[in-house]
Amino acid sequence: MGILIIVPAYNEEASLSNVIEDLRAQVPSADVVVINDGSRDATGRIARDMGVKVIDLPFNLGIGGAVQAGYLYAERHGYDIAVQFDGDGQHLGREIGKLLRPLTRGAADIIIGSRFLVRGDYKASAFRSLGIWIFSFIISIVTRTKITDSTSGFRAVNRRVIEFFAKHYPDDYPEAESLVLLHKGNFRIMEVPVLMRERTGGKSSITPLRSVYYMTKVLIAVFIDLIKKVR
Repeated sequence: MGILIIVPAYNEEASLSNVIEDLRAQVPSADVVVINDGSRDATGRIARDMGVKVIDLPFNLGIGGAVQAGYLYAERHGYDIAVQFDGDGQHLGREIGKLLRPLTRGAADIIIGSRFLVRGDYKASAFRSLGIWIFSFIISIVTRTKITDSTSGFRAVNRRVIEFFAKHYPDDYPEAESLVLLHKGNFRIMEVPVLMRERTGGKSSITPLRSVYYMTKVLIAVFIDLIKKVR
């Protein structure tokens, strides 16, 4: 199966080379595409110097636009599987197999790596943990599937989801909202436990004030998604 690892990256020069090295060591058969989301540092140059495919967005679209660009690339180049993998060093290449095994068995259409199904080094702030819990609680009710980490950006999807996300993907903070869209499209969702760590470089764009905006925006978007049609 053709596997593409999609690495969205915005100003990740401090961590990106280690991320690419990790992916090459742990998943050597997979292709890697770095979506350089309008970075103002050396992110794009580092990725090109390391010999991976780079898509340079003309300006910062945000995580939704960057990830969808990766899915469009996967769809147009015929990949069977796509893996989302953050460029900030939080995700571990050795954990990708935990997502791929149930996906290739056909257990679900999307496999989410949950940092809360296993005890690890990752620790979120109290406010962020509350937000994750609220989203996961609501998404679990909506999808009728137990979800513990609805904001996880560590995911593997099959060809059907690649084609769906190439057409339908939320723009801003999309992880939780995308699960509602998948549910409405009758896709099967599954979580597996994975280890994560704190970001190894760069700076999170989610400040306390932005967290309030994030929670409000995503909750409104989720409820709007529940009443609109997905084709």
